[in-house]
Amino acid sequence: MLIWSVLSADITTGLALGLFGIAVSLLITFQSQRKREARVREAERRAADAERLAELGSLTSGLAHEIKNPLSSVVLNAQLVEEAMRELEAPEDEKESVVRRSEALVREAERLRTILTDFLQFAGRVRLDQEPRDLRNVVEDLVDFFHPQADAAGVVLRADLPPREIQVAIDAALLKQALLNLMINAVHAMESNPPDRPRELLVRLNTSEDSVAIHVIDSGPGVPTEDREKIFHPYVSSTTGGTGLGLPTARRIVEEHGGRIELEVLEGRGSDFVVVLPSDRANEEGDSDESPVPSS
Repeated sequence: MLIWSVLSADITTGLALGLFGIAVSLLITFQSQRKREARVREAERRAADAERLAELGSLTSGLAHEIKNPLSSVVLNAQLVEEAMRELEAPEDEKESVVRRSEALVREAERLRTILTDFLQFAGRVRLDQEPRDLRNVVEDLVDFFHPQADAAGVVLRADLPPREIQVAIDAALLKQALLNLMINAVHAMESNPPDRPRELLVRLNTSEDSVAIHVIDSGPGVPTEDREKIFHPYVSSTTGGTGLGLPTARRIVEEHGGRIELEVLEGRGSDFVVVLPSDRANEEGDSDESPVPSS
């Protein structure tokens, strides 16, 4: 009798444990199924959002193109009206009034065309045409091109490049555009410098074992802490008349190259925007040991 009671207790316990195990297994299976279903729904939602964003991007790009074409015609005709008014036989005060209005129309139309051009560049697909290039030549060409604009703004522009070639697979035209945007941003940043503060722009090229770094260093006031991430967002600009797409476009181009843009604020001495690109042949020889800070 005692043996039977013990056996019955063991059987009951075994059954209870078995049922508990089955229940736990079913619960785990059910939870796993719920998680899988949730992941599927999330993936479907993201796919739908991506499709809607693609449609919206296509729509807005098409709309921008449709606006840009007639806007070019507006600019041209406004310029012709301005020229015709200058040659018109009429009292000078009347002519000057109409000419001023025509000039304002041309300026605003040109500004709108610039906004549309920047938007199309930012919103459009980036198609890289990469080939091995010596980065020193790319930077030298860009610095030579930008010298007149820097001189006009009273900015001393210098380049610090290593003596040996640095071969990197890049789309030279697009990378120049990204660096140009950074240089334009640097010149604008120095517009608020007091008269006794020098305006200097240094473009420095450094290498490491697996990457190259292009520094665009200005002697402006620096970027406030709260703005250091926001400045890379579209339509965030502290420059009067700026479109707010220069830095976001530069970052997008650099990221398409597999790189990144870093910002180091040199307290009281300006900002250092660093374009870091991956490289299979980063050449350490010729690196400068100096801190990348323009002289003051």
